[in-house]
Amino acid sequence: MSLDVRGQALKIHEEKRGKLEVVGTIPIENGQDLALAYTPGVAAPCLEIAKDKNNAYKYTIKGKTVAVVSNGTAVLGLGDIGPEASLPVIEGKALLLKRFGEVDAIPISIDSTDSNDIVNTIKNIAPGFGGIHLEDIKAPECFYIEDKLKEQLDIPVYHDDQHGTSIAVLAGLYNGLKILNKKIEEIKIVINGAGASGIAVAKLLRVAGVKDIILCDLQGAVIEGDTSLNGAQQEIAKVTNRNFEKGKLEDVIKNKDVFIGVSDGNVLTKEMVKTMNKDSVVFALANPTPEIMPDEAKAGGARIIATGRSDFPNQINNVLVFPGIFKGALKVRATDISDEMKIAAAKGLADLIKEERLNEEYIVPSVFEDGVCNAVANAVIKVAKELGLTK
Repeated sequence: MSLDVRGQALKIHEEKRGKLEVVGTIPIENGQDLALAYTPGVAAPCLEIAKDKNNAYKYTIKGKTVAVVSNGTAVLGLGDIGPEASLPVIEGKALLLKRFGEVDAIPISIDSTDSNDIVNTIKNIAPGFGGIHLEDIKAPECFYIEDKLKEQLDIPVYHDDQHGTSIAVLAGLYNGLKILNKKIEEIKIVINGAGASGIAVAKLLRVAGVKDIILCDLQGAVIEGDTSLNGAQQEIAKVTNRNFEKGKLEDVIKNKDVFIGVSDGNVLTKEMVKTMNKDSVVFALANPTPEIMPDEAKAGGARIIATGRSDFPNQINNVLVFPGIFKGALKVRATDISDEMKIAAAKGLADLIKEERLNEEYIVPSVFEDGVCNAVANAVIKVAKELGLTK
């Protein structure tokens, strides 16, 4: 981060005291207004909701509002910096939900690292929301928290670090493979980073048809039977790296078609890229410093290169995804965000770029392009209806 950006960011956050404010939808100018918005008029919608709690979608903000929840244990690339320090990020996610998805959102920081405590807290506040957006909760706890909430709630629960990343990656991969004329079921992929994002990317890629995937962490290739792995890693190890390759990244990247980095900066070298298959794909998504800079990846022979940064072509960014996910889910009162919805969302994003415009430096649309949010939302709506995941 440049000093200029840091200074400007601090200045605007201080001046605005955050990024959100509450704005009323009903004017309060006189006694009649007060009687309708509050007592005695407010009793009417209260009684209707008491008869049928689903009326909360009709008479309150529930049906258009999402809770963006974090405990601050995995904030950006900054690590466990606490619930208060997560507020700028979850405020930002709420702002983006409003700007791009026309969805209202409330940032909520939870001061707990106990997974069951977090589950119960979110469950207890869920009646006020139409969806739950989990953010910046470290692995492996994030998997448990999401799974438990999905079991107990009838509103969509979505962990953006997992699913936003995986959907955006898949959209970019679909278009990259079109350019290279490679089939998704035939490519070999190495994912560097075996945390929430890496595991979620691997899971969705498998659903999309990729058969050969290896995950790497600091110790090297994730392999079934390694007792040092956490529970989530042990589960993904059962369905990845079926050739039981061992070694560090520089060993297992050899003869692979695709590198996906959701790890740390500067861990991939030009020399490693040279050992990949011809017409390789490099998605170096660590922020702010990618696993490899685009010029180095290109010098190593990569044909398709993407990062998580806005100052390089092909920015793979969650903001392409989550506003549309919740816009669509809330519109049809979806009860879940299924794998089928995620695949459809990725295809919707990819198909926004017509083949005649597709090129090596344009495999994903910009979030500011028309149609991005609606492409994702419409995909979610269509599949939710087809699968009967609506109220």
